[in-house]
Amino acid sequence: MTDSPAAVRPSPLDSPREADWLANIYQPNATNLTIRAVIVGMLIGAVMSLSNLYVFFKTGWSMGVTLTACILAFSAFQLLQAARVVKKPLGVLENNALTTVASGAGYMTGGGNMAAFGALLMVTTVRPDTMSMIAWFALIAALGVFAAIPIKRQLINHEGLAYPTGTATAETIRSIHEAASGAGASKTKWLAGSAVFAAILTWFRDAWHWIPGTIPLPLTLAGRSLAEWTLSIKAEVVLVGGGALMSFRTGWSLLLGGVLTYGVLAPSLVERGIVTAVNYKSIVAWTLWPGAAILVASGLTSFAIDYKSIARSFTGLTRIFSGGKKADEGIATLECPEWWFPAGFAVLSPFVVFLMVWLFQIPLWAALIAIPLAVVMGFVAARVTGETDVTPTKALGPVTQMLYGVMTPGNLSGNIMSANVTGGIGLHAADLLTTLKTGWLLGAKPKHQLYAQLFGVVAGAIVIVPAFNLIIPDPSLLGGEAWPAPSCVVWAGVSKAFSDGIGALHATSRTAIVVGLALGVALALLERFAPKPLRTYVPSPSGLGIAMVIPGSNCIAMFLGAALAEVLRRVWPKFADKTVVPVASGLIAGESLMGILIALLIVGGFIAT
Repeated sequence: MTDSPAAVRPSPLDSPREADWLANIYQPNATNLTIRAVIVGMLIGAVMSLSNLYVFFKTGWSMGVTLTACILAFSAFQLLQAARVVKKPLGVLENNALTTVASGAGYMTGGGNMAAFGALLMVTTVRPDTMSMIAWFALIAALGVFAAIPIKRQLINHEGLAYPTGTATAETIRSIHEAASGAGASKTKWLAGSAVFAAILTWFRDAWHWIPGTIPLPLTLAGRSLAEWTLSIKAEVVLVGGGALMSFRTGWSLLLGGVLTYGVLAPSLVERGIVTAVNYKSIVAWTLWPGAAILVASGLTSFAIDYKSIARSFTGLTRIFSGGKKADEGIATLECPEWWFPAGFAVLSPFVVFLMVWLFQIPLWAALIAIPLAVVMGFVAARVTGETDVTPTKALGPVTQMLYGVMTPGNLSGNIMSANVTGGIGLHAADLLTTLKTGWLLGAKPKHQLYAQLFGVVAGAIVIVPAFNLIIPDPSLLGGEAWPAPSCVVWAGVSKAFSDGIGALHATSRTAIVVGLALGVALALLERFAPKPLRTYVPSPSGLGIAMVIPGSNCIAMFLGAALAEVLRRVWPKFADKTVVPVASGLIAGESLMGILIALLIVGGFIAT
C-alpha cells in the first residue's frame, strides 16, 4: 500500500504546519501498512483485549494499548529475526501501522462497550446472541473510525492538540528503533530507565503489595480525612507520565477542578444531605452531571466557532455516487478524502439502526436520532482526549442515557445501548486520532492508519464477545466480590434512574447541569476570544470537566506530572527536551506492560489478589 511521492506537491491550501510536515517529516518511501503488520497487530490486539476485559470487570478501567503494542511488536520481530523466521526488520512506520491495528482491537473493551453489555445483562434477562453482538460492536467501532475523518486536519494538522498517549507512542517507537541502529542512545536510556522503574514499582504495588496504591495526606476536611474525599497521592506513575505530556494549563485546570469538586463542592453537598456518603462513587453520582455539561457545552461551542471545518466534511456528500474527486496536490492527496465520512455513515448507519430496533426494541425514530448525536459526542470526545488524554465516555454516556430516558421512558435496554452507540463511536474516533497523532509525528500515511484501525476493530469484536461469555457465564456475578464491574453498576444505575425521564434527577442536579452548560460555553469563548496575554489564565474547560468525573487523587497526580515538566522546560530547557517525553513515555509504557503481566498472572492463579 503506497502513495506515489511524486503526486505530493505543495498546495496553497496547505497550512504552514502542513507544509512543514510535507517538507521535513513525511516519509514517502517508507513502508507503512503490510500484511504481516496486520496479522501481528490483530494477534497482539486480541491478546490485549482479553487482558483489558479482565482488568475492566475488576476495576472499571481499560488499560493503555498503543505504547504496550509498539514495544511488544518491536520485541516480537527482534525475536523472529533472531530465529530467522523473518528476514526484514520491522520499520518505524510499519510498527506504527501495526500499533494502530492493535489499538483498534485492544480498545474494544472501552468506550462503554463492556460497561453497556454488562449493564444490559444486569437489568434484563435477555442475552443477545454472540454473532449479533460481534456485529454490533464492530459496526459502532467502524462508525467511530469514520467520525474521525472530518476533524483530523483541524485537531492535529492545524491546532496541534497534544494527544499525550499518541505523542508518547511516537517517541517510544522512534527511540526503540533508533536504539536498534545505534542512534538516539541518550533518549533510549531515559526511556528504558523510567520504564524499568515504573515496572518495578507496579510489581511491588500490585503483585507483592509492598507499596500502597494510595498515600493519604495527614489532613482532615469537615471531620474526615482527605483520602475519604479522594484527595490523596496515588502511587501510579502512569498518571504522572500522562500529566507530563499535557499542557501545563490543562494540568493546573485539573488540579483546580479536583480541589473545587472534592474539597469545596463535595463537603457542601454532604452537609446539605444531597450526597449521603463520603466516597468517590456517591460524590461522582452528583458531580458527573455538571462535569458532563461543561465538557459537552465547551466542545460544542468550540466546534460551532470552527463551523467551517465541520461543514467541509459534508461538502463531499455529492461525491458518494460520483466516485469522489481526489485532490491532486498538497497534503490532501495523503489524507482520507472528506467524502469518506458521510459515505461511511450512509453505508453503516442503517445496520446499526436495524440492530437497535431488532435487538433492544428501541423505536425507529429514537434509533435514527442516535446516529447524529453520536457524531456530536465523537467530536467532543476527540477534542477532550487531545487536550487531556482522557476520553470522557464516563461523562458522555450518562448524557445520552438522560436524553433517552426522556424520549423513551421505561426502556432500560434501549437507554443503555443508545449510550453505547455514542460512547463507542466517541472512543474509537478518539482512539484513531490518538494513533493518527503518532503517525503525524513519525511521517506516516493517514489513509493506511484508517485501514489499519478497521482491521483492528473487527479482530477485537470477534474476540471480546465470546471471551465475555466464557469468563462470565452468569450475569448475576457482576457487581459481586468476584467481578465488581463498577462501570457496569454505574451504567445500570443511571439507566434505572432515568427510566422515568429527567424528573428522576435531584433538583440540584438539574440546576448544576444548567450552570455547567453556561460555564462550558463561557470558558470556550474566553479560550478563543480573550486577549492573548489572558488566555493562559483561563482554565481549560476540558480539564475542569474531567476533574469532576475522576477521583481527586488522579487530578493531583496528573498535575504533578504537568508541573514537573513545566519546571524543567523553563529552568533547564535543553535537559527537558532530552528527557521529558522519553521519561513520561517510559513511565506510561512500564506501568502498562507490568500491569498487563500482573493481570495475566492473577488470571493464571500465580498471584493472589
